[in-house]
Amino acid sequence: MANVLSGRVRLGVFEVDLKSGELHSIEAPAAKPTLLREQVLQVLRLLVERSGEIVTREEIKSKLWADDTVVEFDQSINATIKSLRRALGDSADEPRYIETLARRGYRLMVPIEYQESSPETTLEQDPDQRGRTGRMGEQAAKVQRRLKPAWWKIALLVAPAVILAGVGYISWRHSRSTAPPTAERIRLAVLPFENLTGDPNKEYLADGLTEETISQLGRLDPKRLAVIARTSVMGYKHKDEHLDQIGRDLSVQYVLEDSLRQNGDHIRLTAQLIQVKDQTHLWSEDYDYTAKDILNVEDDVASAVAQQIRLRLTSQQQADLTQSHPVNPEAFDAYLRGYSLFERNTSKDAEMAAKYYERATQLDPSYALAWVGLSRVHNWEVNIDLIPAEEGHRLAREEVERALALNPNLAEAHIQMGRIKQQTDFDWLGVDASLRRAIALEPGNPEALTGEASNLEILGRFEEAIKLDRQAVDLDPLNADSWQRLAEVEYFMGQLDKAAADCKKGLELSPDAWPGPMLLSQIYLLQGRHQDALSEIRLVRFDAPRFMLYAIAYHTLGLEKESDAALSELIAKYHEEPVLVAEAYACRNQSNKAFEWLDRAYAQHDSSLIATKIDPLLKSLHNDPRFAELLKKLNLPT
Repeated sequence: MANVLSGRVRLGVFEVDLKSGELHSIEAPAAKPTLLREQVLQVLRLLVERSGEIVTREEIKSKLWADDTVVEFDQSINATIKSLRRALGDSADEPRYIETLARRGYRLMVPIEYQESSPETTLEQDPDQRGRTGRMGEQAAKVQRRLKPAWWKIALLVAPAVILAGVGYISWRHSRSTAPPTAERIRLAVLPFENLTGDPNKEYLADGLTEETISQLGRLDPKRLAVIARTSVMGYKHKDEHLDQIGRDLSVQYVLEDSLRQNGDHIRLTAQLIQVKDQTHLWSEDYDYTAKDILNVEDDVASAVAQQIRLRLTSQQQADLTQSHPVNPEAFDAYLRGYSLFERNTSKDAEMAAKYYERATQLDPSYALAWVGLSRVHNWEVNIDLIPAEEGHRLAREEVERALALNPNLAEAHIQMGRIKQQTDFDWLGVDASLRRAIALEPGNPEALTGEASNLEILGRFEEAIKLDRQAVDLDPLNADSWQRLAEVEYFMGQLDKAAADCKKGLELSPDAWPGPMLLSQIYLLQGRHQDALSEIRLVRFDAPRFMLYAIAYHTLGLEKESDAALSELIAKYHEEPVLVAEAYACRNQSNKAFEWLDRAYAQHDSSLIATKIDPLLKSLHNDPRFAELLKKLNLPT
């Protein structure tokens, strides 16, 4: 038994040191070894020890966790086996190393061969280094063995030393071989946190921590590190996608995997950094925190990742990562629930989101991010006519101003202020100032990039806008909205073929992306492809823009009776959408009627007016003096 647990074993094309947990590829002897996490290593030891025999799930449970440990065992065992398979390049569908026996357990499929210790291994060459590594491993093992009712108390005392020792050693070991050339921009994906709490209602917590980790890593060094946005990675949630496929989808060199467990008000987060090209596990660590200190774990993970990929952090960034960020646990929980609901993008969920955001601000009036969330909900409710515009705009402004007073360096607050200045104030210089400040604070935030692109687009500064939109697509390549926004600026620039192609890319990613058919139908109308336009108009989800587009399409086809009918229905049912009515009249060359409805839109402060200067559907009005007057009232350059 002792020889098995501490020796070196060959299995298939791998050789594993069952003491240090290093997994070497025999086929690539110069490649860096994979360092297995403690739980993964223990499972491998069991499989090797019982080679060719079934190791039951109950045996794995007994080996890894004490009887009174509170863990969702099934999910945790599945995650551990998944990590082991990934290290071995194995697949559950076509296993070569580990066979799954349904509802029973697992079996090692390859023969094993015990190896004699080799004096040439790196660790054996340096006895001092071997001793340090051994002590680190012993400390980690002690933490694992003591996971009983008071496991968090022990872990909180021991873990900081283990983390520092572990990160320092692993960083040293991989420093010359894992880091890419200095000039190369590193691309990293943070995969959705696995919820191993045993409570499916805690998904909002896992998703919220995913977002926090992405944001924290995105702030580190945007010139050297590109962190893929939340929308693109969330598509992998609950999917066992191969890492090489994720690498191709997102063009990333590294993936950060995380899992979440909870015991009362204590949270354990397990993080591991994987290099995609050879699926090497570069680093892994367990973090244990009380709920009030949970945001500190994001700093610790970000610091460790920065060391692994050799980012050069400024002294200010390093200081920020060591600063404590205590939060009110109940307020944080309410905020995450609100965030999760608001992301669903329905009126019912938005109403519930507002209640959770309000609760967060009541529990902790200094919680700036919760005030931003509340402002976003009220602004969104105005835009879809759920609450009166005057009341909603007032609330949204007061709430984001409160957030900025509490935290002037909160990028999300500057983005929201820019949104209000754009849609409510028509203050383009103010929008520019807010969004540029947000980009300076978080250069890798796609929302800040697309917001500033939208502002530049409205002002007709298309080349600057398209550059930012392309950056957003690069950071969020699987987000249909990113492609639709890129298509929109190309449409306004008159690059109709490019706009159609990128719009279709967005629809391929998400057939339900609602702007797609509306934008495509407008492109086809401008290209004179009337039948194609009619086909797309039928797919437009909302009645008001669909009636507007039918009115234009039928007019271009000479079907005036049908055009009149569509326009009449638009006015009768959706007169509160005056810009749509104006666009229909402008395309029918009825300029007086078009200006009548544009004046009505201005009187009611319709946010749709922000695109007046660049809207191709209003092009017939450009030479009319009234158009220049309207642009002046909107503070837009003529």
